Amino acid sequence: MKSLIIATMLMLSVNVGAQPSIDTLSVAAPADTAQTNKENKLVIDLDFLTRGELRKGGLSNEEGADDQATFVIARTLLGIGYQRPGLIAHATAQHSGVWGSNETNSFNIYEAWVDLNTKNGFFAKVGRQSLSYDDQRIFGSDDWAMTAMSHDALKLGYEGHGHKLHVIGAFNQNIANIDGGTYFTGGLQPYKAMETVWYHYDVKKIPLGISLLFTNIGMQSDKEHKDTCTFQQQLFGTYIDYHTKKLTAEAAFYYQTGKEEHGIPINAWMASGKVTYKHNDDLTLYGGYDYLSGDKNFAVPAKGQMGMPQHKKVKGFSSIYGSHHKFYGAMDFFYLSNYYGGFTPGLQNIYLGTKYSPVKKLSIDLSYHYLLTATQLNNDVNKSLGHEVEAAVTYKLMKDASLSAGYSFMRGTDTMVALKRTNNNRQLQWAWIMLSVSPKLLSTIW
Repeated sequence: MKSLIIATMLMLSVNVGAQPSIDTLSVAAPADTAQTNKENKLVIDLDFLTRGELRKGGLSNEEGADDQATFVIARTLLGIGYQRPGLIAHATAQHSGVWGSNETNSFNIYEAWVDLNTKNGFFAKVGRQSLSYDDQRIFGSDDWAMTAMSHDALKLGYEGHGHKLHVIGAFNQNIANIDGGTYFTGGLQPYKAMETVWYHYDVKKIPLGISLLFTNIGMQSDKEHKDTCTFQQQLFGTYIDYHTKKLTAEAAFYYQTGKEEHGIPINAWMASGKVTYKHNDDLTLYGGYDYLSGDKNFAVPAKGQMGMPQHKKVKGFSSIYGSHHKFYGAMDFFYLSNYYGGFTPGLQNIYLGTKYSPVKKLSIDLSYHYLLTATQLNNDVNKSLGHEVEAAVTYKLMKDASLSAGYSFMRGTDTMVALKRTNNNRQLQWAWIMLSVSPKLLSTIW
């Protein structure tokens, strides 16, 4: 499989960059006859994001740590895209960092790919690209993280007549060496190799979409194994979306197996469901439930003690390369920050919320989360992690600029304190304010 991916990449390699979204590149049919023969389109756009944050509690897992921070972080994306019949190409440069910092790796190429396509729906897309599927729980751009996620990969596919089929392959190496073997120490993404198949079908007679996903990820061990230093793990599952004019119902199930990078077998799963009701253009109600399996015999050593229980299997589900901030509460205390020892007791997330627009250009999102572990920690604490309330407000300043702000508060329990090993986790707070400006600098056809 590795040799097939590399050979195909060599055949398709073109010295051009990545693509903007199809919406950015698409062009309406010109009204006059003179312009209908113009087949080329060039788009240059800018995405500027600045966010100030104030955090208190929930992240540190060290005794005595001052678990709070205040900072301003910014990200700029500058993209250039070209399109003509049969070819789409795009490149995006990205800069991100904290105000006042001299971080060395704050500038990189976020996207750099070319898409060769046919009129009957077949395409080949090769290069550095964002992978975003379904609700972005497993593969997503994770735009909130300020360093949007991308992959060096080859994607082959077909889209037409209600069917979408994507086949993706990636093979990572540190340098183009001839005598250093194939050991990979991590780069843009931590995997050595990745193969994914995604299929989606839209049922015509009813507003129903069904997706099937399978991915295999090869993770290299940090030490040599007598058989191989690359361990393979698999994830497969489905996402279903039913939508009418007022009602949307979503459900997902994914299962993980194989072995993680240290050779420990994986047996993990997750399930979720969400219902959204749009009362009118100004009011929307939603609610749902997430369950992510956790490791059994999970324990955090008491103060002054060392050591962790041995795990013969990993049962904590990993949502790998998804847009994590979109799920499990906006404070990002789960599946973005590690628990003590690296294992996880899993998570249950019960939530309700509403989106309301009292006046034009202004929207308000209010939500409540009740969070629990999936497995029992020990006899001293129960599964409850606490209650979290969130509020976010967005005001559209103009067609390509918006200002938003939010505040979240969580009352942590003894379980939350035990997991993070700090008493700061009884009163958790997070506030932020963000400016987003995304102008289109140039759009021309010829």
